[in-house]
Amino acid sequence: MPERRPKGDEERDEKQGAAIYLDYNATTPHDPEVVAAMRPYLEEHFGNPSSSHLYGRITRGAVENARAQVASLLNCQPDEVVFTSGGTESNNYAIRGMAFALRDLGNHIITSQIEHPAVKEVCRFLEGHGFEVTYLPVDQHGLVSTTDVEEAIRLETIFLTIMHTNNEVGTIQPIERISRIAREHGIPFHTDAAQSVGKIPIDINVLGADLLSIAGHKLYAPKGIGALYIRRGLKLEKLIYGAGQEYGRRAGTENVLEIVGLGYACEIARRDLAKNMAHMKATRDGLAKRLLQKVDGARVNGHPEFRLPNTLSISFRDVDASVLLDEVQEYVAASAGAACHSDRVEVSEVLRAINLPVEWARGTVRFSTGRMTTHQEIEEAAEVVADAVLKLRTKRGTS
Repeated sequence: MPERRPKGDEERDEKQGAAIYLDYNATTPHDPEVVAAMRPYLEEHFGNPSSSHLYGRITRGAVENARAQVASLLNCQPDEVVFTSGGTESNNYAIRGMAFALRDLGNHIITSQIEHPAVKEVCRFLEGHGFEVTYLPVDQHGLVSTTDVEEAIRLETIFLTIMHTNNEVGTIQPIERISRIAREHGIPFHTDAAQSVGKIPIDINVLGADLLSIAGHKLYAPKGIGALYIRRGLKLEKLIYGAGQEYGRRAGTENVLEIVGLGYACEIARRDLAKNMAHMKATRDGLAKRLLQKVDGARVNGHPEFRLPNTLSISFRDVDASVLLDEVQEYVAASAGAACHSDRVEVSEVLRAINLPVEWARGTVRFSTGRMTTHQEIEEAAEVVADAVLKLRTKRGTS
């Protein structure tokens, strides 16, 4: 392994450090255009959107413009978009809001075994309040069976929530078919699309979901802002009581600065989607190709076809992922799928759900590329990671 990463963009190195960033599924950098759009609302326009004077009208207009930008990306109506503090809050509001609104009709909820904790923990909370939850299994690629969805529905079923794309292995679920099943049974359907928005096309009329969650920091907007699409006519329990902002659903003075950022990020995502998809796929596939060529005993996880264009979950046999990432931390930033301790291996729930053998799961790393990822970075990262794998195997005597 070289003493330091070869020189590339020096300005980028000064701002973000020497490590090549390949963890875009965890969070994204702020898009410079988003920062520029937000700046006037940090430095100049400070009015309360609920105020009737000019200061308030300016910020109210900015909020509604952002709402229209989000709606345009989703192909929905602006009044179907509610701003939240992020994907976790959106998921909480969708699931808790619908469960408590419909509890007189039944108490059964359906989800999957590979949901984000922002969904699974809400379901576990509801189990402590008289609800029953079915956690559907997935196949070896992380795909939910639509047959399993249909067979899990019963008279008491009141709500269904299945993520659009998985944050770890990138598998894209058959949301269109699942939503059709839910609609045929008259069951509201929510999908967590935090990892999807800005990476693949999102058309709510094609997906058919009744509720859909967005997280700003997954699409180059700030952390602490998100949105929930709520189909017209759905009645949810209020999230926050107060003065009636967000159509009376989520009271509190709006976070104008970050709402503007999310809106503009959605505008950019809509404008540049095809270009960004192609770039992310090229960098993701380039990294996969190089690693598989350089390292024996490596395998890619997730669906071979229905997968996010930027997500590479790859397992290295006879390597501990956490140790590998420690070895390359000065050069490459990524995420581990398992935490290895002296007496045990803690494998993620997603890798357990796809039945990945522990000898592979312990060496699983998630690399996720983004708009700013360069092909030079991919070449450098592949070299550094491959060298580190071989070095660690040599230490263990398994090379």
